[in-house]
Amino acid sequence: MSPLRLRWPSLRRPGSRRIGQAAVGAVVVAGLMLWWLLPAGGVPYPHRPITIATGVPTGVYQTYGQLLRGDLERDLPGVRVQLLPSQGSVQNLQYLTSGRADFTFAQADAVADYGGPGRSGLRAVARLYDDYMQLVVPAGSRIGSARDLRGLRVGVGQPGSGVNLIARRLLRAAGLDPGKDLTAVPAGIDTAPGLLESGRLDAFFWSGGLPTVAVQDLAKRFPIKLVPLGDLIEPLQKLGAAAAYYRSAVMPADAYPLVQKGRAVPTIAVANLLVTTDRADAGLVERVTRTVIDSRDAIGAVVHSAQQVDLRTAIFTDPLPLHEGARRYYLSVKP
Repeated sequence: MSPLRLRWPSLRRPGSRRIGQAAVGAVVVAGLMLWWLLPAGGVPYPHRPITIATGVPTGVYQTYGQLLRGDLERDLPGVRVQLLPSQGSVQNLQYLTSGRADFTFAQADAVADYGGPGRSGLRAVARLYDDYMQLVVPAGSRIGSARDLRGLRVGVGQPGSGVNLIARRLLRAAGLDPGKDLTAVPAGIDTAPGLLESGRLDAFFWSGGLPTVAVQDLAKRFPIKLVPLGDLIEPLQKLGAAAAYYRSAVMPADAYPLVQKGRAVPTIAVANLLVTTDRADAGLVERVTRTVIDSRDAIGAVVHSAQQVDLRTAIFTDPLPLHEGARRYYLSVKP
């Protein structure tokens, strides 16, 4: 028995073949246009400008942001990336929650400590790299620990910076009252090196990736040393819940070759996060996350701390949950 064949009644009209061919052609063209307009990887995203809050001009956040901007504009056609300078982590979070920025960098301790409007809407994109706390003094200084800062002029970072947050905690952990026992100068990495060199500061704190260019440049023209801070980790962690994000660390001997002369320096480290909000489009965040991970080597060639960006650790973004778009990306590349 031959297979059952269905015959449909003919609806052909004169010229219908040409009409049908035109319709098929229109569908093909529309499909090609849709393929052309869809971004690589097939994840749609809004084509609008985005803003990344960074940091002070000579800091790691600013340099990282400048390099990331180029990679994002390459990977997200139709998106213009603007950078918004800031004083650091605390101000970055304020810019983010107020809507002035779409993404930002912030230390995990600053995120944990942040209690301003919009706190509940903060979401993480990735854990990036660790900041190392650095206490910089002239090479001939008598300062051998943070406890020796009593009565001196000390750069503690600008009020809206993560440096200021951790510097004041370190001073309290060292048994010093920043408001009474020393002169706390609100100087960041953009001005503190010059103030130290000119003798207007006796020391300054800095929290940043290794090496920080501003510290490198200072060492080339002015002899400095790094004061160990590792002895403060236990009293620091007793100061409150946010202090739990600090860990003991060691600045490698080759972080600042001109300064360390082959010696490692015990200190304290804290993780940096790339942060957004729950208002951010999931497709956009997924694409941004991919670029952050894929650009590690290129950015790391300039910003050495960016070499720490790693797919295996990027998901550990405590105290923030991952944004849905970031979560999608990590699931898509999970082995």
